[in-house]
Amino acid sequence: MPEVVLITGVSRYLGGAFARALSQTDEVPRIIGVDVVPPPRPIGGAEFVRADIRSPMIGKIIEQQQVDTVVHMGVIATPLNAGGRATQKEINVIGTMQLLAACQKSTRVQRLVVKSTAGVYGSSYRDPAMFTEDMAARRLPNVGFGKDSVEVEAYVRGFARRRPDVGITVLRLANVIGPRIRTAMTDFFRLPLIPLPLGWDGRLQFLHEDDVAAATVRATLAPPAGTVNVAGDGIITVSQATALTGRPFVKIPAVATRGANSLFKRTGILDFSPEQLELLVHGRGLDTSKMRHLLGFEPTWTTRGAFEDFVAAAPRPVDQALAAVSSAADVAEEAVHAVTGVLVTGKAHQ
Repeated sequence: MPEVVLITGVSRYLGGAFARALSQTDEVPRIIGVDVVPPPRPIGGAEFVRADIRSPMIGKIIEQQQVDTVVHMGVIATPLNAGGRATQKEINVIGTMQLLAACQKSTRVQRLVVKSTAGVYGSSYRDPAMFTEDMAARRLPNVGFGKDSVEVEAYVRGFARRRPDVGITVLRLANVIGPRIRTAMTDFFRLPLIPLPLGWDGRLQFLHEDDVAAATVRATLAPPAGTVNVAGDGIITVSQATALTGRPFVKIPAVATRGANSLFKRTGILDFSPEQLELLVHGRGLDTSKMRHLLGFEPTWTTRGAFEDFVAAAPRPVDQALAAVSSAADVAEEAVHAVTGVLVTGKAHQ
C-alpha cells in the first residue's frame, strides 16, 4: 500500500475531489497536494505544498517528502482555465516531462497514476463502434487537450520503458459531467439555444465527477492496470442529451457550428475545441471491460444517470429567462431612480 502519495493539480476541481476521497479511505498515512495556487476548496487530510511541476523543484519535493506514489491530476482540459492555449500546453506537456523526469530519478517512487482522456482516440466517421485500449485513433487529434494527452501518454510510455519497476495506471476518462464541475461540455449544454450539427447525432458517453474520484482512488490503491478506459454504462446521443436539458436547439450545418464556436470563444461564452465539435458530429464509444475485470472498478452512475444529475442541478431555461428579466428590471429601476434624482436635484438648485 502507498505510504506517501503526491497529487499534482490539487487546486483544480478533480484534483481536490480526489484528495478528499483518498483521505476518507484512511489507507494512506500521508497525502501531499501540489499546485501553483492554494486550493479554493478543502482537500481533506492532504497537506498543500505550493509548487510548479514545470520547475525542477518538484524533484526535490518528491525526494524530501519520501514520495512513493505519484498521481498526476494536473493535465488541464480547457485553455480558458489555464490562461490561454499556450499556457495550457506548457503545463500539460512540459509539466508532465518535468514530473516524469523527477520520478525517474527517484528511487522511492514505485507507483504512477495518470489522468488522461478518451479524447486520445479522436473522433471520425472511420471509428469502430467501441474503442478498446489497444486500438489507435483513426485520426489523431491535432489540437487542444486531446493532442496534449496523446503527447502525455507517449511520455508515460517512454518512462515505463526506462523504469519498468514502477507500476503505472493511465485512466482514459470519458467526458466528465456532474452538478458541480464546469467543463466545455457542461457549458455547451447550458447554452440558452443549443446549436446542433445538421444531419449528425454523435454518440456520447459520460463519467460522473464522483466516479472520477472513486476510479482514481481505486487506481491508486489497487495493483497497476496499465491503460484503462473509464466511462459510465450506456450511451446517449447528442439529440437525446439536448432533449433532457429541456432547452431549445437549432440545427445548423457542421461547418457553421465552427463559426458559431469562434464567436462563442471571442465572447467568452464557450470554450469548445475543434476536437469536441468533431465529437458532437461523429461521437465515440468506449469498451470498459478492462475497467471492470482488471482495475476492478464499477461506476456508480450510468452515462444517462450522470447527465440527468447534471441537468437537475443546472439552471432551467425558464429560470434563466426570469433571472434575465429580473436583472433587466433592476437595471431599469436603478436608471429611473438615477434620472429622478438628477431631476429633483436640479429643481432644488433652481
